[in-house]
Amino acid sequence: MAEDLYATLGVGKTATADEIRSAFRKAAKKHHPDLNPGNKAAEEAFKRVSAANEILSDPERRKKYDAGEIDETGAEKAPPRGYREYADAAAGARYRPGGGGAEGFGGADFEDLFSNIFGERGARQAGPRRGQDAQYTLQAAFLDAVNGATRRLTLPDGQTLDVKIPPGTSDGDVLRLRGRGGPGRDGGPAGDALIEISVAPHAVFRRDGQDISLTLPVSLREAVLGEKISVPTPGGPVAMAIKPGADTGTKMRLKGRGVPAHGGLAAGDLYVTLEVHLGPPDPALEAFLRERPAAQKFDPRAGMGAA
Repeated sequence: MAEDLYATLGVGKTATADEIRSAFRKAAKKHHPDLNPGNKAAEEAFKRVSAANEILSDPERRKKYDAGEIDETGAEKAPPRGYREYADAAAGARYRPGGGGAEGFGGADFEDLFSNIFGERGARQAGPRRGQDAQYTLQAAFLDAVNGATRRLTLPDGQTLDVKIPPGTSDGDVLRLRGRGGPGRDGGPAGDALIEISVAPHAVFRRDGQDISLTLPVSLREAVLGEKISVPTPGGPVAMAIKPGADTGTKMRLKGRGVPAHGGLAAGDLYVTLEVHLGPPDPALEAFLRERPAAQKFDPRAGMGAA
């Protein structure tokens, strides 16, 4: 017996659209084939949660599933017994095969009534119908989201999609690939693929809108004397001059070195916070500090009051 779709996603039957979306996103990250290479169990789990999300995230299909009109695969269930079978079982009503009607139900009028009902329903369902949209999650590296890239997405059925990630993409953004969803019916157009981007954190950079920030280690010599050093940026390393006497916490800005310009937004800036590192033990430095007059010593805790 197929598992209930709500149980597959780990949500209750009263779950909101946001709760379903969140549950799918969490499960998709856990079981995605790209993150579990060679793990068949994870691949099957990914297929199940993707199929469950495809139905439960669509209000119309979810309604049909809840009503028992479609099964866990989205296929329509067999309709209940036809009216003729019920007529056979009803007391005082007998259907005469080939006889032109059912006794007790109005004969030809009865036939006309059902002909009209089913005829109108068939007319409403006839004609081309657009395919269902398919929803997926793609994890993108931090710099791919900032600078833009093309990455391949593996679908539950093993097929792949090449997804173009625009520059400046943010975590949670949804990309639409026209015509890459479910097939249309009766000549209707295919649905779209809706791909939610999950941006992985970076070891160095942090993003705030269009701006990027990082903490940059500098040596004692660079901080005291001032030097031109190389600074990593999302677009590659650039040179930056440190003024003499810089200290931990000193902030510097590299204009236009944050998220590139895109979609009418100007390029962001890169904010660098210096962090002074002493480095390995230096006997000469130690000797200098021991010989330095006490009157010239600096107390960084002055003004803090008694401990």
